Amino acid sequence: MIENKTNINWYPGHMAKAKRLIKEQLNLIDIIYEVLDARIPFSSKIKDIDEIVGNKPRIVLMTKSDLCDMEKTNKWINYYESKGYKVILLDLINNKNIDKISTVTHEVLKDLNEKREEKGLKKRTYRAIILGIPNVGKSTLINRLSGKKATVVGNKPGVTKQLSWIRLNEEIDLMDTPGILWPKIDNELIAYNLASFSAIKEEILPIGKVACYILDYMNKNYKENLKLRYGLEEVDEDFIEAYETIGRKRGCIQRGNEVDYDKVSKIVIKDLQEGNLGKVTFDEYE
Repeated sequence: MIENKTNINWYPGHMAKAKRLIKEQLNLIDIIYEVLDARIPFSSKIKDIDEIVGNKPRIVLMTKSDLCDMEKTNKWINYYESKGYKVILLDLINNKNIDKISTVTHEVLKDLNEKREEKGLKKRTYRAIILGIPNVGKSTLINRLSGKKATVVGNKPGVTKQLSWIRLNEEIDLMDTPGILWPKIDNELIAYNLASFSAIKEEILPIGKVACYILDYMNKNYKENLKLRYGLEEVDEDFIEAYETIGRKRGCIQRGNEVDYDKVSKIVIKDLQEGNLGKVTFDEYE
């Protein structure tokens, strides 16, 4: 159903500005916290992040582990670890593994302060920067790390619009950044994965197509989940029967006893994002 190539350009001014500012501030930074969504551990990776941060030490933080298919996501964790990255899987709802971030940061940067001590200098606060695509959970993560409401948390792309320093604790200062995408999304599977998990605005791709993509993927990979949630045994090629079943089950009825397809689309997308379709991972590792 989905072709491999597309040509989606969505690059708000604040993203371009953020990239420029990040590069200007990079000489102050000791370590990169790269945040990925465990449900799309490949699609949610900023494609030009190496160009932005160079070879600075990096920890990959995978959020939303409570919503992912661990069997699939573990393959991606192994992949990133094979590339030499430290990977920490996080459950921000239950605060799972949050404390590991500080521990691993000390492990990665221990040489920094050891060299300062050798020169007779005092230890200094580590400086980290957090990077990720929109709506990947950066703000929630920062609030967990700092133990207070340090940032505005939103469920739509583009909530954070500027760079700002936040003191996480006595040993780590963190620079917060806006969600960043790359200028051109030319892989349609990635585009639909990003849209499915609210990393790009709804206007970029029609919600009907996004919902059909979700239903198609779920039908091929998580058929039992669809049956449990909607009572669907199978998703037909034109999606009409699936929409009718979901619409009538969920009360999406408009004048003339017709199913409101837009409401059904919104329900499918919301159910996926909130975990009502079960634990899923949409990136395949071959």
